Formats: sequence, C-alpha cells, structure tokens
Amino acid sequence: MPKIETLTLVDCPRDAIQGIQHFIPTHKKIAYINQLIKSNLFDCIDFGSFVSPKAVPQLSDTIKVLDGLEKNDKVKLLAIIANKRGAEIGSVLDKIDFLGYPFSISETFQNKNTNSSIADAYQTVRNILDIMDRNGNQDLVVYISMAFGNPYNDPWSMDLVSEWVYKLNAIGVRNFSIADTTSEATPILIKDLFHKLNSEFPDIPFSAHFHSAIESALLKIDAAYSAGCRRFEGAILGYGGCPFAKDELVGNIPSELLLDRFNKGSFEKVSVLMQGFQNLINNEL
Repeated sequence: MPKIETLTLVDCPRDAIQGIQHFIPTHKKIAYINQLIKSNLFDCIDFGSFVSPKAVPQLSDTIKVLDGLEKNDKVKLLAIIANKRGAEIGSVLDKIDFLGYPFSISETFQNKNTNSSIADAYQTVRNILDIMDRNGNQDLVVYISMAFGNPYNDPWSMDLVSEWVYKLNAIGVRNFSIADTTSEATPILIKDLFHKLNSEFPDIPFSAHFHSAIESALLKIDAAYSAGCRRFEGAILGYGGCPFAKDELVGNIPSELLLDRFNKGSFEKVSVLMQGFQNLINNEL
C-alpha cells in the first residue's frame, strides 16, 4: 500500500515540560493540554509518559492528567514508555492511541535514557509488542533517537539507521519517528536520510522529531519535507530537550513555526496556545 501523503502535525507538551524543575500542578497541565486538543490544530498530542517518577518527576501524574483530558475523535493521544511495565500500564488505557518507545542507535544514549543496552532495548520492543497485542488497540511508535549522529563518538551511519528500521519493522513495528535528540543534523543530512528511508521503506510513514536552534529550524523542516516526510513533531514555543542527553538542552521545533509553514491555524488561534503555554510554565494558567 502506498504511503499516505496527508500532512500530520504532532505537538509534544510532554517533551516540552519534562525538564522543567518546578512541578506544574496537574490541573494546570490538564487545562493546557485540553487547549491543544480543542484547537484542532494538531493531529496528535504527545501528552505524557509512563516512566519512573524518580527519573522524570514532572510526568509522575500522567494517569491523573489523562483522566482529565477531553479527548475528541480528531486528535490522537500518545504516551512515552521506557520498559515492559510502562507498556502494561499504558496499553489498557482506552484514551491512548499510541505508545512511544525511545530506541537509540547510540549505545551510550540508550544506557543513559533507559538504563539498557541496544540489544536489551530490541528485546524490550518485542515484549512491548506482545503486551500491546494482548491488552489493547494502540499502535507502537519507535523513536530512532540519535538518528543523525551523537555527541558520544559512538558509531553512526545512515546505513545503521536503515538497518535498525529494517530489524524493528521485521518484528512488527509500523511507525517510526526519526529523532535528532541533540541537534546533530544539518539540512543536507536530513534530506539525505529521509530520502534514503522513504526510498527503502515506502510503506512506513516516517515522522520528523528535530531538536534545533531556531535559526535552522525552518531549513530542517523544508529539508525533510522535500525528501517526502509528511509527519512533523514540535512543541509550542520550542521548549524541551531530553534531560538524559547532555547538559545543554536543545529545544524542539516550535509548533507555531510548523503551523505557519503549513498554513494551519489563524494568528489569533496560535497566539492563544503560545500564551497558554507561557502561562503554564510560569505557573499561572
């Protein structure tokens, strides 16, 4: 079946707030994420995660947040998991459409992020797929993190990315997000990698999850789009960054930039969301 060309936009408040030190009250997270849902500007919301509350205290209230979300038929919900336990929790929650697992092709980062080796992570994906098949109707999204290189001098190549996509697809993974966790990618590299992946795996709807300085964000979006990518992930005001990657966090692609680039949403509608997020992190919503 040929790949669907419909544009899909994902907003990631989970990624945006996970590194914020002060705890944002649960009811304020609910109110903000409901703003995102009701705007109908995004096809999917990456809203929370089922990981250790010691590792990511900010997201320890994900189930309570989920209970308060006013889901509609137009907007999908995604939650991140890091192990079998996360899959067991998330796969029985009806409001959730996708579970996302971070699979790094950098051995160092896989250990930093999930306290496991790449080989162990591969087996974890197998276990997650089994759990999801038994418990629910969600789809799994595997994030290929460090997909454009890494700051640890671990081996990397475009062929290595392709090799792991092939292996994971062979065991049943159908959705992949190609993630530039520490902003290693250049527009040329993005174009080359997405062109390679889309040529080799024409049935897989690859998503672009970039962390980037604002100066190069649009160039990266355009590079992926020109190579056939039609699913993009961002966060309002460009906040975010993985707290396990390196000391200096690099934020997400601003969702407002994606909305402007693809002509979705009025200035007034987008401005409300930008102000809503600013109030959220200022603890004022």
